[in-house]
Amino acid sequence: MADVDVRVRVNGTVRRDTVPPRLTLADFLRVNCGLTGTHLGCEHGVCGACTVLLNGEAVRACLVFAVQADGSEVTTVEGIASADGQLSVVQAAFREHHGLQCGFCTPGFVISVTAFLAENPKPTGEEIREALSGNLCRCTGYQGIVNAVRAAADSEDRA
Repeated sequence: MADVDVRVRVNGTVRRDTVPPRLTLADFLRVNCGLTGTHLGCEHGVCGACTVLLNGEAVRACLVFAVQADGSEVTTVEGIASADGQLSVVQAAFREHHGLQCGFCTPGFVISVTAFLAENPKPTGEEIREALSGNLCRCTGYQGIVNAVRAAADSEDRA
């Protein structure tokens, strides 16, 4: 198969490249764009560590080919903070409420929670737990993560 030209806006910057048709979006972001915050865990779409926003929707970057993102907007964990480096409300809540331990799963959680709160700004505890069920963490026991999501949802700073 011949390589394919792609144009993707990643964290506000247009990236053009010629890629193999089977290159995953996760590998494109990590290797071609140098954005290593998108982590690869299971590479089967189960763990959620590779979650990014594709046109505003949370997707598993290990399950999407880079060519499928051609013409799209991708936001990685590196693009969540403001341009001046101020943490997003979700990132700040994770830090404040100890929603991370080793940090490997954290980028996927931050992206997933960001998308979740955009769709459901006033979630119940049950809805928070359901939304988090697609991301796996082996370190925290989830309580700090749940507390961080509740704090982010309750924040008056959230737009």
